Amino acid sequence: MTTAYAQRNELERTSWVHGLLRKRYYDVLMLFSSRASRLVPELSSDRLLMRQLTLRDETEWINLRYANTQWLEPWDPTSPLGVPEPMTFAQMIRAKNEAARDGSGFSWAIALPQLHQSRPPLIGQVSLSGIQYGAARSGSIGYWIDRSHAGFGLMPEACALVIDHCFESLELHRLEINIRPENEASLRVVEKLGFRDEGLRRGFLHINGAWADHRTFALNREELSTTMLERIYER
Repeated sequence: MTTAYAQRNELERTSWVHGLLRKRYYDVLMLFSSRASRLVPELSSDRLLMRQLTLRDETEWINLRYANTQWLEPWDPTSPLGVPEPMTFAQMIRAKNEAARDGSGFSWAIALPQLHQSRPPLIGQVSLSGIQYGAARSGSIGYWIDRSHAGFGLMPEACALVIDHCFESLELHRLEINIRPENEASLRVVEKLGFRDEGLRRGFLHINGAWADHRTFALNREELSTTMLERIYER
């Protein structure tokens, strides 16, 4: 009986280890496989390519963020619970893939295909988070762009691609963008997009080490008579 019990325990332990190894293998496989790259659909316009971030982007993405530290840091979200344990790039990619897999969020890297056809350089990012389905069917959009590429209408165009995808493919009904009142560059983006101003939210998000007020801008699907891309081209 003792021998049989020990053998059963060994079989259970071996099965658990094999299951854990399979899960880790699957996670790694998803990071590198073409299936992982399809978690976020590619979107494109005449000037832009919007695609999923991958592990191959690590050096370029880190260098881009570092070069724009002063430009982006005043608007970056922080934790009110203190400085969290640093997340590696691979961990960030895994988290984004998991969000895309369960439909709670999507993130697109912005690239310029006209400059380099083989590997277009990254210039920013657009994220869709807090997606709610059911009766709400809503989500929140966030974005950032390299300072040297700001002011050329690229960010409104990138957001327009994501907005059209949200309304047409994800069948969302409402999208919102929350912006610090003093972030003039970001305010110009929502002005170009034609989002309505819903007012000020006091201490809405923890930004750059403190709770900060934000203005909320929103758009419902029925407020668009054309695609968003067509709207910004007309303006």
